[in-house]
Amino acid sequence: MTSPQRITVLGGGPGGYEAALSAARLGADVTVVSDGLGGSAVLTDCVPSKTLIAVAEVVTLAAESGGLGVRVGSNVIGDIDGDGIPDGRVGVDLAAVNARIKRLASAQSADIAERLEQEGVRVLPGRGRLDGPSRVVASLEDGSSQSVDADAVLVATGAHPRVLPGSEPDGERILTWEQLYELTELPERLVVVGSGVTGAEFASAYNALGSNVTLVSSRDRVLPSEDADAAQVLEEVFARRGMTVLSRSRAASVKRVGDGVVVQLEDGRTVEGTHCLLAVGSVPNTAGIGLEEAGVTLGRGGFVEVDKVSRTSNRGVYAAGDCTGVLMLASVAAMQGRIAIWHALGEAVTPLDLKSVSANVFTDPEIATVGWSQEAAEAAGSHVVTVKLPLSTNPRAKMQGLQDGFVKLTCRRGSRIVVGGVVVAPRASELIHPVSLAVSLGLTVDQVSHAFTVYPSLSGSIAEAAHQLHKRA
Repeated sequence: MTSPQRITVLGGGPGGYEAALSAARLGADVTVVSDGLGGSAVLTDCVPSKTLIAVAEVVTLAAESGGLGVRVGSNVIGDIDGDGIPDGRVGVDLAAVNARIKRLASAQSADIAERLEQEGVRVLPGRGRLDGPSRVVASLEDGSSQSVDADAVLVATGAHPRVLPGSEPDGERILTWEQLYELTELPERLVVVGSGVTGAEFASAYNALGSNVTLVSSRDRVLPSEDADAAQVLEEVFARRGMTVLSRSRAASVKRVGDGVVVQLEDGRTVEGTHCLLAVGSVPNTAGIGLEEAGVTLGRGGFVEVDKVSRTSNRGVYAAGDCTGVLMLASVAAMQGRIAIWHALGEAVTPLDLKSVSANVFTDPEIATVGWSQEAAEAAGSHVVTVKLPLSTNPRAKMQGLQDGFVKLTCRRGSRIVVGGVVVAPRASELIHPVSLAVSLGLTVDQVSHAFTVYPSLSGSIAEAAHQLHKRA
């Protein structure tokens, strides 16, 4: 009887632990080297940030429910009971919020550990590095080291926050997104540097929680990589809720001054605040782990170069997740990891198709996307048609007092096959799924529109957009 294939995984994030589970279920001998199961997705990024955002969502629902006839607290504005929260307003206990966030992250990490144990995966707590193409050396938490031979290695070491030169985070006033959960009091005046997904999400959340937020954007709008119509809606909401957005304003440095911070802009202006959050991108965790020595090519910025089945330039080494820079989503990391394992173990595999990936920006409202935009499709030479329906025309949205957002569908002219969609709405992350199915399965707008929807429902706008595309395509 042949011995099982030996798979070693560096990193315990979604790309790592999902790959390990897949390999174990296929009968491989699997070892994971990780200094934190769940990786940044569970311990310092996705789970913590989306838990914080969930709290902000509740606060916003309560604070903006006046138009529905809901009354929260007293109509008298003033801190009568001395709890630090003006009466008639909704407030949060940030220390309690962050304590709950850390408990949830730890519990999720423990759940992953239990799943790996149940599947027979060996976990070595510590950090690993490649010692050639088929051996991993693990530096364990107890100070010892252990070598593990492997038939295939998967590198899923993730990434960490990038910082501005000369703007060293101190964990108190100048912060990365990993350090926010040590705060015990809500920042009075928060300056967020960076208007990509991470910056926009935290700016939206802290604005809802009660901070005075200034968002510093080096581009001409927030979320420069997202749908332009969606970004415009978000900027309008930010302005209405009192956030200051400084567009075309690149930060040069951040300095701590007493109990506050000063952000120096490249044009000479300064922005003052009590705290600053740096959200200026990520750096892959690829340095010093033996990749180049093992024949693995690193591209621009130190990201591991991979093909569509997650292979690196060394055919015995695969890579998945944020360390590849392919698309920094937990769902993509997990799929990359599974694809790598299926390929390494000789299973049938479909290469990664980024055009079928649905993504979400967890601002308020949320922005969910999948597939081609009209602009991208036309640039690629495809003839497409797009319909955009304002959320304010949806019956359920009217009942809930929702006005911000829309549903946008794009299909090919002639065949009417759905190729993309954008949803801007509360819980857009849930609404995008039927559009994602349509894109993945190559459904036509007629097939989408003929499926029953609940009345009234926000998803009814997806069916209505498909109805309208039938006439135009």
